[in-house]
Amino acid sequence: MNIIEIFSSISGEGLRQGLPATFIRCAGCNLQCAWCDTPESQGAGTGMSIGEVVSAVSAGMPRYVIITGGEPLLQKEELTALLVALRDAGYCIEIETNGTLPFTDVQEFATVSMDIKCPSSGEESDVALLADLRPEDSVKFVVMDRTDCLYAQKVIESHDIAGTVFISPVWGGNYREIADFILEEGIEARFQLQLHKSIGVK
Repeated sequence: MNIIEIFSSISGEGLRQGLPATFIRCAGCNLQCAWCDTPESQGAGTGMSIGEVVSAVSAGMPRYVIITGGEPLLQKEELTALLVALRDAGYCIEIETNGTLPFTDVQEFATVSMDIKCPSSGEESDVALLADLRPEDSVKFVVMDRTDCLYAQKVIESHDIAGTVFISPVWGGNYREIADFILEEGIEARFQLQLHKSIGVK
């Protein structure tokens, strides 16, 4: 697999926010979001075998693994082999994906955290993939402004989403404005700030 880095930290967002986790950051992405906070993931990364990745993960303490990127699903064959190895080793796994590639064939091994790209990102996700989310999965809308909020609202209200819905402001944005929008519009979503950035960790 092509890997940018493997490290342990506190999970900063999603269903398991606040839990210790080991992150596997995969190299390569098929999008270039305007507010991407991990531009290094666009690079080629370092080639690692599945065994090397599992060994690096096992060197840390957390039993919860988050596979992120970049876009992990670009390496589907290697990713599947890694998921089998991690599951067999007893790890709880989550995959973060940008909502552009099908993910049903990895749900046997992991929960899915899907992004829906909003207008300010300059990119677009495939909202049809929302139908494949299960109750144990989640979807996240990263929003910059009211335009993004209105887009998120439209998608949420026009799709039957089984998983947990998060609305997460772009770091440094107007958090109160976005929280007020959720309250005023009665949107069924969980407002969530990026904990890892608040406490100054990866």
